[in-house]
Amino acid sequence: MATLELRGIKKRFGDFYAVDGVDLMIAEGEFLAILGPSGCGKTTLMRMIAGLEPPSAGEVLIGGVPVTHLPPRARNVSMVFQSYALYPHMSVAENIAFPLKARGMPKSERDTKVKWVVGLMGIEGLVKRKPGRLSGGEKQKVALARSLVRDPSLFIFDEPLSSLDAQVRAMARGELRQLHDRTGVTTVYVTHDQLEALGMGDRVAIMNRGQVRQLGTPQELYDDPADTFVAAFLGSPPMNLIERDNRIIGFRPEYLQPRADGSLAQGALVFKVRIMQLEFLGSEWLIYGVLEDGDGENRLLAKVDQPVASKLRSGESRDFVVERSCLRFFDKTTGLRIAPSAAKLTQ
Repeated sequence: MATLELRGIKKRFGDFYAVDGVDLMIAEGEFLAILGPSGCGKTTLMRMIAGLEPPSAGEVLIGGVPVTHLPPRARNVSMVFQSYALYPHMSVAENIAFPLKARGMPKSERDTKVKWVVGLMGIEGLVKRKPGRLSGGEKQKVALARSLVRDPSLFIFDEPLSSLDAQVRAMARGELRQLHDRTGVTTVYVTHDQLEALGMGDRVAIMNRGQVRQLGTPQELYDDPADTFVAAFLGSPPMNLIERDNRIIGFRPEYLQPRADGSLAQGALVFKVRIMQLEFLGSEWLIYGVLEDGDGENRLLAKVDQPVASKLRSGESRDFVVERSCLRFFDKTTGLRIAPSAAKLTQ
Protein backbone atom coordinates (compact mmCIF):
# COMPACT_ATOMS: atom_id res chain seq x y z
CA MET A 1 0.00 0.00 0.00
CA ALA A 2 1.11 3.57 -0.63
CA THR A 3 -0.15 7.11 -0.86
CA LEU A 4 -0.58 8.76 -4.26
CA GLU A 5 -0.07 12.48 -4.73
CA LEU A 6 -0.57 14.53 -7.89
CA ARG A 7 0.84 18.05 -7.94
CA GLY A 8 -0.26 20.42 -10.70
CA ILE A 9 -0.48 17.67 -13.32
CA LYS A 10 -1.02 18.90 -16.87
CA LYS A 11 -1.06 17.19 -20.25
CA ARG A 12 -0.97 19.25 -23.40
CA PHE A 13 -1.54 18.06 -26.97
CA GLY A 14 -0.69 21.02 -29.18
CA ASP A 15 -2.84 23.89 -27.93
CA PHE A 16 -5.29 21.57 -26.17
CA TYR A 17 -4.97 20.70 -22.49
CA ALA A 18 -6.42 17.22 -21.89
CA VAL A 19 -5.52 17.58 -18.20
CA ASP A 20 -5.18 21.09 -16.85
CA GLY A 21 -3.72 21.43 -13.37
CA VAL A 22 -4.92 18.49 -11.27
CA ASP A 23 -3.96 18.31 -7.58
CA LEU A 24 -4.97 15.19 -5.66
CA MET A 25 -3.88 13.47 -2.47
CA ILE A 26 -5.02 9.85 -2.14
CA ALA A 27 -4.51 8.25 1.25
CA GLU A 28 -2.94 4.84 1.84
CA GLY A 29 -5.57 2.15 1.32
CA GLU A 30 -8.15 4.57 -0.10
CA PHE A 31 -10.45 3.75 -3.02
CA LEU A 32 -10.74 6.86 -5.19
CA ALA A 33 -13.12 6.87 -8.15
CA ILE A 34 -12.50 9.35 -10.96
CA LEU A 35 -15.80 10.10 -12.67
CA GLY A 36 -16.58 12.22 -15.69
CA PRO A 37 -18.00 12.33 -19.22
CA SER A 38 -16.12 11.07 -22.26
CA GLY A 39 -13.23 13.36 -23.17
CA CYS A 40 -12.94 14.96 -19.72
CA GLY A 41 -9.31 13.81 -19.25
CA LYS A 42 -9.78 11.00 -16.71
CA THR A 43 -8.10 8.27 -18.81
CA THR A 44 -5.21 10.60 -19.71
CA LEU A 45 -4.75 11.30 -16.01
CA MET A 46 -4.75 7.57 -15.27
CA ARG A 47 -2.11 6.95 -17.94
CA MET A 48 0.15 9.60 -16.40
CA ILE A 49 -0.20 7.99 -12.96
CA ALA A 50 0.73 4.62 -14.46
CA GLY A 51 3.68 6.03 -16.40
CA LEU A 52 2.20 5.30 -19.83
CA GLU A 53 2.05 9.01 -20.67
CA PRO A 54 4.55 11.69 -19.58
CA PRO A 55 2.96 14.82 -18.07
CA SER A 56 3.60 18.19 -19.67
CA ALA A 57 3.92 19.69 -16.18
CA GLY A 58 3.55 18.65 -12.56
CA GLU A 59 4.65 15.76 -10.38
CA VAL A 60 3.45 12.24 -9.53
CA LEU A 61 4.47 10.84 -6.15
CA ILE A 62 3.80 7.26 -4.95
CA GLY A 63 4.51 6.61 -1.30
CA GLY A 64 6.04 10.09 -1.09
CA VAL A 65 8.63 9.24 -3.76
CA PRO A 66 8.64 11.21 -7.05
CA VAL A 67 8.02 8.81 -9.94
CA THR A 68 7.17 11.34 -12.66
CA HIS A 69 10.02 10.24 -14.92
CA LEU A 70 10.10 6.55 -14.01
CA PRO A 71 8.84 3.88 -16.45
CA PRO A 72 5.74 1.82 -15.54
CA ARG A 73 7.76 -1.22 -14.45
CA ALA A 74 9.56 0.86 -11.79
CA ARG A 75 6.37 2.18 -10.14
CA ASN A 76 4.97 -1.11 -8.74
CA VAL A 77 1.56 -0.24 -10.18
CA SER A 78 -0.94 -2.84 -11.40
CA MET A 79 -3.36 -1.88 -14.14
CA VAL A 80 -6.63 -3.47 -15.27
CA PHE A 81 -8.23 -2.16 -18.44
CA GLN A 82 -11.51 -2.62 -20.30
CA SER A 83 -9.67 -5.13 -22.48
CA TYR A 84 -8.35 -7.82 -20.14
CA ALA A 85 -5.46 -8.68 -22.51
CA LEU A 86 -5.16 -12.31 -21.47
CA TYR A 87 -2.81 -14.51 -23.46
CA PRO A 88 -5.10 -16.87 -25.42
CA HIS A 89 -2.53 -19.70 -25.68
CA MET A 90 -1.92 -19.80 -21.92
CA SER A 91 -4.06 -21.36 -19.21
CA VAL A 92 -5.53 -19.25 -16.44
CA ALA A 93 -2.75 -20.34 -14.09
CA GLU A 94 -0.08 -19.48 -16.67
CA ASN A 95 -1.67 -16.06 -17.32
CA ILE A 96 -1.66 -15.26 -13.61
CA ALA A 97 1.91 -16.45 -13.14
CA PHE A 98 3.28 -14.63 -16.19
CA PRO A 99 4.31 -11.33 -14.47
CA LEU A 100 6.08 -13.33 -11.77
CA LYS A 101 7.87 -15.44 -14.37
CA ALA A 102 8.93 -12.27 -16.18
CA ARG A 103 10.51 -11.08 -12.93
CA GLY A 104 12.51 -14.30 -12.68
CA MET A 105 10.74 -15.64 -9.59
CA PRO A 106 11.44 -19.35 -8.96
CA LYS A 107 8.66 -21.73 -9.97
CA SER A 108 7.97 -22.95 -6.44
CA GLU A 109 7.37 -19.37 -5.26
CA ARG A 110 5.24 -18.65 -8.32
CA ASP A 111 3.06 -21.66 -7.64
CA THR A 112 2.56 -20.59 -4.02
CA LYS A 113 1.57 -17.05 -5.05
CA VAL A 114 -0.79 -18.29 -7.78
CA LYS A 115 -2.45 -20.70 -5.36
CA TRP A 116 -2.98 -17.85 -2.87
CA VAL A 117 -4.49 -15.40 -5.36
CA VAL A 118 -6.64 -18.05 -7.03
CA GLY A 119 -8.14 -18.86 -3.64
CA LEU A 120 -8.61 -15.18 -2.88
CA MET A 121 -10.52 -14.64 -6.13
CA GLY A 122 -12.47 -17.90 -5.85
CA ILE A 123 -11.43 -19.19 -9.28
CA GLU A 124 -9.84 -22.53 -8.33
CA GLY A 125 -11.99 -24.34 -10.89
CA LEU A 126 -10.69 -22.22 -13.77
CA VAL A 127 -6.94 -22.63 -13.49
CA LYS A 128 -6.58 -25.16 -16.33
CA ARG A 129 -8.87 -23.39 -18.78
CA LYS A 130 -7.80 -21.16 -21.65
CA PRO A 131 -9.30 -17.62 -21.90
CA GLY A 132 -11.48 -18.68 -24.84
CA ARG A 133 -13.48 -20.90 -22.48
CA LEU A 134 -14.17 -18.13 -19.93
CA SER A 135 -17.14 -15.81 -19.58
CA GLY A 136 -16.65 -12.05 -19.39
CA GLY A 137 -16.95 -12.06 -15.62
CA GLU A 138 -14.45 -14.90 -15.31
CA LYS A 139 -11.96 -13.09 -17.55
CA GLN A 140 -12.30 -10.04 -15.34
CA LYS A 141 -11.47 -12.10 -12.26
CA VAL A 142 -8.42 -13.61 -13.94
CA ALA A 143 -7.19 -10.14 -14.98
CA LEU A 144 -7.61 -8.98 -11.37
CA ALA A 145 -5.75 -12.03 -10.07
CA ARG A 146 -2.88 -11.42 -12.50
CA SER A 147 -2.58 -7.83 -11.26
CA LEU A 148 -2.93 -8.70 -7.58
CA VAL A 149 -0.31 -11.47 -7.63
CA ARG A 150 2.41 -8.84 -8.09
CA ASP A 151 1.76 -7.28 -4.62
CA PRO A 152 1.31 -3.80 -6.10
CA SER A 153 1.51 -0.57 -4.15
CA LEU A 154 -1.27 0.89 -6.27
CA PHE A 155 -4.16 -0.47 -8.33
CA ILE A 156 -5.38 1.45 -11.38
CA PHE A 157 -8.62 0.44 -13.07
CA ASP A 158 -9.70 1.97 -16.37
CA GLU A 159 -13.39 1.12 -16.86
CA PRO A 160 -12.77 -2.63 -16.31
CA LEU A 161 -16.48 -3.53 -16.12
CA SER A 162 -17.82 -1.66 -19.15
CA SER A 163 -17.77 -4.71 -21.44
CA LEU A 164 -19.86 -6.82 -19.06
CA ASP A 165 -23.64 -7.07 -19.24
CA ALA A 166 -25.70 -5.25 -16.62
CA GLN A 167 -26.35 -8.16 -14.26
CA VAL A 168 -22.74 -9.36 -14.22
CA ARG A 169 -21.51 -5.79 -13.87
CA ALA A 170 -23.66 -5.25 -10.77
CA MET A 171 -22.20 -8.38 -9.14
CA ALA A 172 -18.66 -7.43 -10.18
CA ARG A 173 -18.96 -4.03 -8.49
CA GLY A 174 -19.57 -5.70 -5.15
CA GLU A 175 -16.77 -8.20 -5.68
CA LEU A 176 -14.28 -5.46 -6.58
CA ARG A 177 -15.12 -3.49 -3.47
CA GLN A 178 -14.84 -6.60 -1.30
CA LEU A 179 -11.47 -7.38 -2.89
CA HIS A 180 -10.26 -3.88 -2.02
CA ASP A 181 -11.45 -4.21 1.57
CA ARG A 182 -9.61 -7.55 1.94
CA THR A 183 -6.33 -6.42 0.40
CA GLY A 184 -6.25 -2.73 1.40
CA VAL A 185 -4.37 -1.75 -1.78
CA THR A 186 -4.64 1.94 -2.68
CA THR A 187 -6.94 2.10 -5.70
CA VAL A 188 -7.71 4.59 -8.46
CA TYR A 189 -10.81 3.64 -10.44
CA VAL A 190 -11.61 5.52 -13.67
CA THR A 191 -15.19 5.34 -14.91
CA HIS A 192 -18.03 7.23 -16.59
CA ASP A 193 -20.60 5.12 -14.72
CA GLN A 194 -22.14 6.88 -11.70
CA LEU A 195 -23.24 3.64 -10.04
CA GLU A 196 -19.68 2.33 -10.09
CA ALA A 197 -18.19 5.56 -8.74
CA LEU A 198 -20.76 6.20 -6.02
CA GLY A 199 -21.14 2.55 -5.04
CA MET A 200 -17.44 1.72 -4.69
CA GLY A 201 -15.47 4.89 -4.03
CA ASP A 202 -14.48 6.12 -0.57
CA ARG A 203 -14.23 9.46 -2.34
CA VAL A 204 -15.08 10.54 -5.89
CA ALA A 205 -13.30 13.12 -8.04
CA ILE A 206 -15.57 14.54 -10.73
CA MET A 207 -13.69 15.79 -13.79
CA ASN A 208 -14.67 17.98 -16.72
CA ARG A 209 -12.53 19.66 -19.36
CA GLY A 210 -9.31 18.42 -17.80
CA GLN A 211 -10.01 19.71 -14.29
CA VAL A 212 -11.35 18.27 -11.05
CA ARG A 213 -14.61 20.08 -10.44
CA GLN A 214 -15.26 18.54 -7.02
CA LEU A 215 -13.73 15.96 -4.71
CA GLY A 216 -15.62 14.39 -1.83
CA THR A 217 -17.54 11.43 -0.52
CA PRO A 218 -20.44 10.19 -2.67
CA GLN A 219 -22.92 11.65 -0.17
CA GLU A 220 -21.20 15.05 -0.17
CA LEU A 221 -21.23 15.26 -3.96
CA TYR A 222 -24.88 14.27 -4.19
CA ASP A 223 -26.14 16.52 -1.41
CA ASP A 224 -23.89 19.54 -1.90
CA PRO A 225 -22.61 19.87 -5.50
CA ALA A 226 -19.95 22.55 -5.93
CA ASP A 227 -21.34 23.91 -9.20
CA THR A 228 -24.05 23.44 -11.79
CA PHE A 229 -21.95 20.97 -13.78
CA VAL A 230 -21.68 18.57 -10.84
CA ALA A 231 -25.34 19.14 -9.97
CA ALA A 232 -26.49 18.31 -13.50
CA PHE A 233 -24.00 15.49 -14.12
CA LEU A 234 -24.42 13.55 -10.88
CA GLY A 235 -27.66 11.78 -10.14
CA SER A 236 -30.08 9.71 -12.17
CA PRO A 237 -32.18 11.65 -12.90
CA PRO A 238 -30.04 14.79 -12.43
CA MET A 239 -30.78 17.77 -10.22
CA ASN A 240 -33.42 20.23 -11.39
CA LEU A 241 -31.89 23.65 -12.12
CA ILE A 242 -34.09 26.71 -12.66
CA GLU A 243 -33.45 30.45 -12.69
CA ARG A 244 -35.18 32.48 -10.02
CA ASP A 245 -34.39 35.74 -8.20
CA ASN A 246 -31.40 36.30 -10.52
CA ARG A 247 -29.70 33.07 -9.47
CA ILE A 248 -29.97 29.36 -10.18
CA ILE A 249 -31.87 27.19 -7.75
CA GLY A 250 -31.29 23.44 -7.70
CA PHE A 251 -33.15 20.56 -6.07
CA ARG A 252 -33.21 16.80 -6.51
CA PRO A 253 -36.26 15.23 -8.20
CA GLU A 254 -37.16 13.21 -5.10
CA TYR A 255 -37.64 16.48 -3.17
CA LEU A 256 -40.18 17.86 -5.67
CA GLN A 257 -43.59 16.55 -4.60
CA PRO A 258 -47.23 17.42 -5.37
CA ARG A 259 -48.57 19.94 -2.90
CA ALA A 260 -50.74 18.42 -0.21
CA ASP A 261 -53.66 20.21 1.41
CA GLY A 262 -52.72 22.40 4.36
CA SER A 263 -50.16 25.06 5.18
CA LEU A 264 -46.65 25.18 3.75
CA ALA A 265 -43.43 24.99 5.70
CA GLN A 266 -41.67 28.33 6.01
CA GLY A 267 -39.51 29.14 2.98
CA ALA A 268 -40.88 26.33 0.81
CA LEU A 269 -41.12 26.96 -2.93
CA VAL A 270 -44.27 26.23 -4.90
CA PHE A 271 -44.21 25.58 -8.65
CA LYS A 272 -47.13 25.36 -11.04
CA VAL A 273 -46.21 22.39 -13.23
CA ARG A 274 -47.90 21.02 -16.32
CA ILE A 275 -47.39 17.25 -16.31
CA MET A 276 -46.14 16.00 -19.67
CA GLN A 277 -45.38 12.34 -19.00
CA LEU A 278 -45.37 9.71 -16.25
CA GLU A 279 -42.71 7.01 -16.45
CA PHE A 280 -42.93 3.78 -14.46
CA LEU A 281 -39.64 2.67 -12.80
CA GLY A 282 -40.90 -0.17 -10.63
CA SER A 283 -41.06 1.06 -7.05
CA GLU A 284 -41.10 4.70 -8.20
CA TRP A 285 -42.39 6.93 -10.99
CA LEU A 286 -40.70 9.78 -12.84
CA ILE A 287 -42.89 12.80 -13.53
CA TYR A 288 -41.80 14.93 -16.51
CA GLY A 289 -43.23 18.43 -16.36
CA VAL A 290 -42.93 21.99 -17.58
CA LEU A 291 -42.85 24.98 -15.23
CA GLU A 292 -45.78 27.21 -16.12
CA ASP A 293 -45.02 30.24 -13.97
CA GLY A 294 -41.44 30.95 -15.08
CA ASP A 295 -39.63 32.68 -17.93
CA GLY A 296 -39.14 30.40 -20.92
CA GLU A 297 -39.81 26.67 -20.82
CA ASN A 298 -38.16 25.20 -17.73
CA ARG A 299 -38.48 21.45 -17.62
CA LEU A 300 -38.72 19.74 -14.24
CA LEU A 301 -38.43 16.17 -13.03
CA ALA A 302 -40.10 14.75 -9.97
CA LYS A 303 -39.63 11.29 -8.48
CA VAL A 304 -42.65 9.99 -6.57
CA ASP A 305 -43.88 6.68 -5.16
CA GLN A 306 -46.81 4.65 -6.46
CA PRO A 307 -49.59 6.08 -4.20
CA VAL A 308 -48.68 9.63 -5.24
CA ALA A 309 -48.32 8.78 -8.94
CA SER A 310 -51.77 7.16 -9.01
CA LYS A 311 -53.32 10.59 -8.36
CA LEU A 312 -51.51 12.33 -11.23
CA ARG A 313 -52.51 12.53 -14.89
CA SER A 314 -50.61 13.53 -18.01
CA GLY A 315 -51.70 16.94 -19.31
CA GLU A 316 -52.96 18.32 -15.99
CA SER A 317 -51.44 21.26 -14.10
CA ARG A 318 -50.58 20.76 -10.45
CA ASP A 319 -48.81 22.62 -7.68
CA PHE A 320 -45.52 20.98 -6.67
CA VAL A 321 -43.53 22.00 -3.61
CA VAL A 322 -39.90 21.83 -2.43
CA GLU A 323 -38.87 22.44 1.19
CA ARG A 324 -36.26 25.17 1.65
CA SER A 325 -33.77 22.78 3.30
CA CYS A 326 -33.66 20.83 0.02
CA LEU A 327 -32.72 23.85 -2.12
CA ARG A 328 -29.21 24.55 -3.38
CA PHE A 329 -28.19 27.92 -4.83
CA PHE A 330 -25.72 28.72 -7.63
CA ASP A 331 -24.33 31.88 -9.15
CA LYS A 332 -26.02 32.65 -12.46
CA THR A 333 -22.79 33.75 -14.16
CA THR A 334 -20.14 31.34 -12.85
CA GLY A 335 -22.35 28.38 -11.96
CA LEU A 336 -20.57 28.06 -8.60
CA ARG A 337 -22.42 27.15 -5.41
CA ILE A 338 -23.38 30.13 -3.25
CA ALA A 339 -24.84 30.48 0.22
CA PRO A 340 -28.63 30.77 0.40
CA SER A 341 -29.95 34.29 0.76
CA ALA A 342 -31.72 35.26 3.95
CA ALA A 343 -34.32 37.07 1.86
CA LYS A 344 -37.64 35.41 1.21
CA LEU A 345 -37.85 33.58 -2.11
CA THR A 346 -40.50 34.76 -4.51
CA GLN A 347 -43.21 32.26 -5.28
